[in-house]
Amino acid sequence: MKDAAKPNWRHYNYTTAGPVDDYLYSMLPKRDPVLAEMEGYATEHNIPIVGPAVARVLQQLALMINARTVFELGSAIGYSTIWWAHAVGEKGRVVYTDGDSKNAERARRYFDRAEVTGRIKIHVGDALEYLSEQKQEYDIIFNDVDKEDYPRVLRLAMPRLRKGGLFITDNVLWSGRVTQKNPSDARTKAILEFNRLLCGSPDFHTTLLPIRDGLAVALKK
Repeated sequence: MKDAAKPNWRHYNYTTAGPVDDYLYSMLPKRDPVLAEMEGYATEHNIPIVGPAVARVLQQLALMINARTVFELGSAIGYSTIWWAHAVGEKGRVVYTDGDSKNAERARRYFDRAEVTGRIKIHVGDALEYLSEQKQEYDIIFNDVDKEDYPRVLRLAMPRLRKGGLFITDNVLWSGRVTQKNPSDARTKAILEFNRLLCGSPDFHTTLLPIRDGLAVALKK
């Protein structure tokens, strides 16, 4: 499923033919130098990021609902965090979470260079535990943590999202492995359970978008 000759954020999934994927990426506007450098670093060091096609969707969704607060679970080097920060504006706030202090330090340097540091709160540690401690409601909660934790994230996110807010999750097609009849690995099973629960929830209006590795967009009713 993954083309080793392309950046790791450009792997194909079972729903997208290679030429169509190439066309979609060819239509993207040129990124600013910081984001372009982050894409190169992620490819060189095999660090998972959402990539520019998905990032533009995330930013567009945030702009559409006039989001001012975003809680991001699993931020890595902060690539998607910067896109969120641009979307929420100077008075907005994005919560960055990652368990790796080296990732967080690199992300902080990127935030400084992108001039969005003042919009971002950095938390190093367990993202789910930190989310469980939140008392406020967020406009957007973005889920990109370890896949085994996806069902738990759903339970934690729902009461911490405002009505009309968005719960967005990456990798919900899992390179097509969600089509397996009897998957044996825990990550695929967790994603399948998550998709079933989310799509069946009466609290959300959900669509699974077949862009890159699959993006679930759920509007809280």
